[in-house]
Amino acid sequence: MTHPMPFSQALRERTRSVHEQSEGSSFVQELMAGDGSRDDYVAMLAQHYFIYRALENGALTMAADPVASLFLSPELDRLPAIEADLAFLLGPDWAGRIAPLPSTARYAARIDEVGESWPGGFVAHHYTRYLGDLSGGQIIRTILQRQYGFGSEGVGFYAFPGIAKPKAFKDAYRARLDAVDWPEDERDRVVAEVGRAFRFNTDLFVDLARAKSAAA
Repeated sequence: MTHPMPFSQALRERTRSVHEQSEGSSFVQELMAGDGSRDDYVAMLAQHYFIYRALENGALTMAADPVASLFLSPELDRLPAIEADLAFLLGPDWAGRIAPLPSTARYAARIDEVGESWPGGFVAHHYTRYLGDLSGGQIIRTILQRQYGFGSEGVGFYAFPGIAKPKAFKDAYRARLDAVDWPEDERDRVVAEVGRAFRFNTDLFVDLARAKSAAA
């Protein structure tokens, strides 16, 4: 079956509005502008721990799937870096000091669900998180270092030492998306799941802002 445009392009265009809504969250905008605080960053990173734990647990299951396994790469794994960042930022007892917000719990539960049973859905979440990290990670890391006084520690989440050329890596990832022989209805389901992932992110930023206000 021929398609009017590469799937990766269609995926990006069909989820553009919900992606922009997530990126435009006031919590994120304030953090990137230096109007947030170090504690805001730590709170966000703590929620990412639960999201990436679900993703990388799902990857263990999906490693046996002929399609999902094509997208797995140890150079992308974020959990070890997040754990090191949280240990630096919160201390050795960090694991007992964090808990998922309601939106994070729903997000992680959905990743757990697709990671057990639906390769296309898992790829949708994998794509949303990791390509986003690669796309903006270095810029965000630099901003955080400048705004909040971090050195090399505390922002390892945004460093990909095993990926020397992020653009080439992303291009190869998108080429694999384009090459997957999903029928049209499955492509539609994957697009919808990417949109769902972006909405989970938006909900998380709303929850973070709400928790910040409640603590003030």
